[in-house]
Order: sequence, then structure tokens, then C-alpha cells
Amino acid sequence: MTRRARMWVLAAGGACLAALLVAACLDLPGFGGGRHPYGERAVHASLARRTANVVSSVNFDQRAFDTLGEMSILFASVVGTVVLLRQTRDEHRAAPRPARVAAPVRRYALLILPVALLTGLYIVAHGQLSPGGGFQGGVVAATALHLLYLGADYRALERMRPVALYEAGDALGTAAYLVTGLAALLGGGAFLANTLLPYGTFNTLSSGGTVPLLNAAVGMEVACAVVVLLAHFLDQAVEIEKEGAS
Repeated sequence: MTRRARMWVLAAGGACLAALLVAACLDLPGFGGGRHPYGERAVHASLARRTANVVSSVNFDQRAFDTLGEMSILFASVVGTVVLLRQTRDEHRAAPRPARVAAPVRRYALLILPVALLTGLYIVAHGQLSPGGGFQGGVVAATALHLLYLGADYRALERMRPVALYEAGDALGTAAYLVTGLAALLGGGAFLANTLLPYGTFNTLSSGGTVPLLNAAVGMEVACAVVVLLAHFLDQAVEIEKEGAS
């Protein structure tokens, strides 16, 4: 296909997409109105499935398939980063130089590390009950781990984050999300439908049906993905050098 033909195909596709977006916008409810049917239905569905956090109910129940797409984007980004930043033939690893960090910063980093890590795990575990969830808690937990870089040194961080293990955790979190959806399908429901487990008692950790399972899978995938991403970027910045570089 010539460049001119590709441009025509792109223009046709863009025109169709623009027409659909305009039609959708014209059919939206009036701005600032008192009636919000989607919100009312989301709250009703959340309460019916014993999920106190309506946002998590939307993400992992009513829009669980969309969340799978969002998680897949992060997974694909990690794979792309690993391929792009891999060590090439003209590069070698050099011993990382100790970072110059002020003593108060080091003490604060070591003091706050377990608190931040526990906070991240708490946010993931209670995502169906309170604000937060797998995405937010996973980022907090992964960031907390890297406080070790400030509190100790890069070697200590490397020992605490074996990249291969976190790469496996990233894949396992994504697979767990898919397996939960397939289990609902095999059980006679729709893919990722919240019909697999009992809804439990409202406002308890065991409530929400499959929402806690999907939330935990996302938390694991996001935490591992962020660790792997930062690991490869830090390797490029701290250890990997081109041949002949000083």
C-alpha cells in the first residue's frame, strides 16, 4: 500500500471515529442536571454485591473487562521496556557508585519504608471497602521498596528486588485476572461476571464476591510491573555503560 493510500485509509477511519464521538456527545445528558442514571445504577449494583467502594465495584465488576485492557497496557509497556533497555553487545556493567545522600534523608527513608510498604498492602487488601485499590496500592508498595535506594545503597535494593521474580509476579498477576474471568465463564456466567463467589457480608474483607480477587491480582501485577520498570531504568542510569565510556 502506498503512502497516499494509507493516508486515505487513516482519514476515513478518523472521520468515522469523529462522527461516532459527535453522535455520542449529542446524546449525553444535560450538564449539571439532577438525574444521573449511570451513577444511580453503579451505586445500586455496588450495594447489591456488598462492595462498599463504588469505584472498585465499577472497575472490577461492572467494567472488569475494561480493567483487563488497562492492566494489559501496563503489562505490554513492561515487556516493551524490557526489550528496549536490555543490555546490548557494546555495553557492560560497572560497579555502581555509592550515592551521596544526607544522613537525615537516609534515616527518614529507612523509617518510612516499612510504613509505606504496609500502607500499600493495606490499600490493596481493602480496595473493595475504602478508597484505593490494586492500581493505587501497587504503585505505593513498589515505590516504598525503592526507598531502600535512599536509605541504604543500590546493592541493597538489588538484593531485595530480584527482577526475574518480579517479572514472574507480573505475569502471574495478569494470569490470575484472566483465570478468574474464565472460571466465571466455566461456571455458566459471562466472562469476568461477579457470579463465582458468594457476596459475603457488607463492609467485611470477604465481601464483594470476585472483586477482592481481581483487585488483588491487579495489585500484584501493578506492583511487580512498576518494580521491573524502575529496575531497568535504574540499571541503565547506574550500572550499564557503553564500551570505552569513562
